[in-house]
Amino acid sequence: MEKDTTRRRLLQGLAASAFGSIAGCTARSSGDWSGTPTGSNSQNNSTGTESSSYSVSIAPVGKVKFEEVPTKWLASSSTWADMGIALGRNPPEGVWNRGFYYTQQYYDEIPGVSVDENEMVELGNAGSTEVFHEIGADLHVMDPISIVNRSKSFERPDIERVKKNVAPFFGNFIDSYDHSWHDYRYYTLYEAFGKLAEVFQQQHRYEAFAKLHEEVQQTIEANLPSKGERPSVAIMLPVGDKPEKFWPHTIDKGTNSKQWRDLKVYDALAQAGIQDYYATGGSTQIDYETLLEIDPEVIMMRTYEDYSAKKFQNTVVEFMKNHPVGSKLQAVNNGQVFRGGPFYQGPIVNLVLTERAANQLYPDAFSGVQLYDPQRVSDIVHGRF
Repeated sequence: MEKDTTRRRLLQGLAASAFGSIAGCTARSSGDWSGTPTGSNSQNNSTGTESSSYSVSIAPVGKVKFEEVPTKWLASSSTWADMGIALGRNPPEGVWNRGFYYTQQYYDEIPGVSVDENEMVELGNAGSTEVFHEIGADLHVMDPISIVNRSKSFERPDIERVKKNVAPFFGNFIDSYDHSWHDYRYYTLYEAFGKLAEVFQQQHRYEAFAKLHEEVQQTIEANLPSKGERPSVAIMLPVGDKPEKFWPHTIDKGTNSKQWRDLKVYDALAQAGIQDYYATGGSTQIDYETLLEIDPEVIMMRTYEDYSAKKFQNTVVEFMKNHPVGSKLQAVNNGQVFRGGPFYQGPIVNLVLTERAANQLYPDAFSGVQLYDPQRVSDIVHGRF
C-alpha cells in the first residue's frame, strides 16, 4: 500500500475508532473487573519459574495468576507491544491497529532489533472476539475497559468469555488521561513497564532499562535551557493530507506526551484554553485562523511518521507556506514545523522520540548530545547487561 493511502486510512481510523465509537456507547467504569484468572495456555521460556506459579496485579483487572510464563500474546497498542520487545519477547501475534505501530521508523535506530508489524493480526478490524479464540494467546495485554469503551464491536460479556475460555487480560490504557470512563488508577510508562516485566519474568531487563531511562533524564536536565528559552508548542493531528483543520492535542500525564513533558515545553493550546480532542470526543477542531491567534513558536504534527523529514517539509510544510493564513504563522516562517511522533510509545520508541524532539526543540543545547546509546538498548533487549 502506498504511504499516502496508509496515512488516509490512519486518519479515517482516528475519526472512526477514537472518536465515533466513543459517542456510540456509554462509558463503563471499572466496576468489578478484578479476579484471579489463570494463564493456562502458556509455555514456559523463563528459567527459574518452571515449578512456581506467581501473580501480578494491575488496575483495573486486579490480580492475575500465572502458572507459567506467557509466550504467545496479543497487545492492545504499540505502547505495550514495544514494552514486550524491550523485554526480549517475541512480537505479539496481533495489535489493535497495525498502522499505529511504526516499527521500521524506530527499531531501525537500534542495531539487531527488527519487528514487522505486517505479520501481526489487526484486532481492531475483527468485528468480534472470534479472532481471540482463533489465535488462542496465553495473555491479552490490553485494558478490557478501554476495549468496551472505545469499540462498538466488543461488549463486557465478550471480554468475559475470552478471559474464561482463552486467557486473561492484563493492561491499563495509560496513553491519555482525557477519557471520562477511566476512573481507576493510571500508571506511568515505567510503572506499567515494570508490571509487564513481572508478567514475563524479565525484571533484570526492566531494571537495565530503568537505569538507562534515569540517565537520560539526568542528561536532559543538565542540558535544558532556562525556562525563558523554552518554546511554546502546539501539537496537532491534521484533518486530511493537505490540512485546513486540525484536531488539537494537549499535553497531559499520559505516555503519549512523555517526551514533551520531559523536555518541559509550554503547551500553547492548553494555555489558550483549547481542549484536547479526546476530552471532547473528537468534536474540537481548530483552523488556521485560530492557530494564528495562538501563534505557537513550534508546531508538531502527528500521524506523519511514514514520511521522511524531507518529504514532510516538501509536502505538508510547503502546503502551509503557500496557505494564505498558514503562511503567517511564526512557526512556518521560522522553520519550526516538525513531525510530532506517534500517539503510542513504549520504552524503546520513547528513547528515539525524545532524542529527536530534543534536537528539534533545542538544537543548540542538544547539538552533539547523545541521550542514549543505541547499542546499549540492543544489548538490553538481547539480555547482555
